[in-house]
Amino acid sequence: MGAQWKQAGREANAQKRGQMVVKLVREIMVAAKLGGADPELNARLAAAVEKARKSSVTRDTIERAIKKGAGLTDEKIVFELVTYEGFAPHKVPVIVECLTDNRNRTAPGIRTLFKAGALGQPGSVGFFFNHLGVVEATHPDPNRDAEGDAIEADAQEVEMLEPDEVPEGQKGARFLTELKGLDSVSKGLKSVGWNVIASEMRYLAKSFPELSEASRKEVVEFLHALDDHEDVHHVYAALK
Repeated sequence: MGAQWKQAGREANAQKRGQMVVKLVREIMVAAKLGGADPELNARLAAAVEKARKSSVTRDTIERAIKKGAGLTDEKIVFELVTYEGFAPHKVPVIVECLTDNRNRTAPGIRTLFKAGALGQPGSVGFFFNHLGVVEATHPDPNRDAEGDAIEADAQEVEMLEPDEVPEGQKGARFLTELKGLDSVSKGLKSVGWNVIASEMRYLAKSFPELSEASRKEVVEFLHALDDHEDVHHVYAALK
């Protein structure tokens, strides 16, 4: 949800691996800066750390990122979240979130990518998306009542994860909530045995345009070019 367009099995060369680690480390630092250094009390940080571990980011790197983000070192965090909007080819709405220490460097780079993409262009597209809190979690009990837990945790909506997103013999669900309720929903789910694997704010498309296979390929190539930019943190597109 939020990055449905990403293709499985995409080539993972050394450069892309390095970019991925940088982005994971930045997310850990920002999460620690916003919610503190204790993953037990900071659901966003716990999810970011778990994601980094699954991507084989070293323990030392994770610990340094947490300390730096939480202000426990002499280094200052200067990253800010900057959002850009526009259209991919074939008028597919796109929102790009960047974590940057220099927006004057980032903005021209993003504009250049939009210009380079065939028919890609900047523009206001926020009304094509809902901005919500999203918690993705798994539960060791495959018969767990996700809907009941969603109500108890005060989530507004729940969706089942795809089977390939869930460990065998478990249940997986995606819980949607208002932005201000993200942390409380994450903690509520953890208290009843859910393993939170993602806890973040996302832009969710309200609808998806119909595209031919050739057109979809052009859009995906454009989105990958955006995603490969070193400052880009998330790319959200109205594309399944």
